[in-house]
Amino acid sequence: MSPAAKSAGSSQGRPQTRRKATSQKKAVEELRAADPTMAGLIDMCGIISSPPRKKAAPEEHYGALLHAVVNQQLSVKAGAAIYGRLTDRFGHTPKPEELLADDPEELRAAVGLSRSKVGFMRSLAEHILSGELELERLDSLSDEDVMAELVAVKGIGEWTAHMFLMSHLHRPDVMAPGDLGIKRAIERAYGLEDPDRETMERLAERWRPNRTLACRYLWRSLNNEPA
Repeated sequence: MSPAAKSAGSSQGRPQTRRKATSQKKAVEELRAADPTMAGLIDMCGIISSPPRKKAAPEEHYGALLHAVVNQQLSVKAGAAIYGRLTDRFGHTPKPEELLADDPEELRAAVGLSRSKVGFMRSLAEHILSGELELERLDSLSDEDVMAELVAVKGIGEWTAHMFLMSHLHRPDVMAPGDLGIKRAIERAYGLEDPDRETMERLAERWRPNRTLACRYLWRSLNNEPA
């Protein structure tokens, strides 16, 4: 590549990087201005970069959801070990049709899953193959509609759907009131004793349209960000 071409390519990339940095800085400053307590967390934790929104392929959505189902109610270490045995069994992340073709009891015994967890994985596969869950549409749906699509799958509850919106789809304005880490961080930061869902959601209204970033600061304040 010629020096001129390298220079042109570099100059084309820089504006996009600057726009991303400006957008992240703007979100942080909006949070700081909206809530003095959140401003204190920002000062304590420093700048947290929010991943950019990007359109993912349907198979990436499926892989993220399968991984989430397997890892529910498990430690990071245990979840990684079980998911590793699952992919080893098939030689790759099993496709929906491969999961349904496998004997549920043999799969459970070989991978170390509970019967209910195997049932949840099969439910995900069935919803995808039947077209009830259209993965290719998720990027274009609103947060509320994504939630509705996901919780229709047996074994995918509100918490898993919120984590998918935050960590996989990188939606910027998601609040996860059912997350214990968020609740504990709010207790400590805001001096509230056992805040209920309504209280947390009311508090989070001041963080719009950056509630995902606010949740990241709350997790970071306790050093317990979801893996």
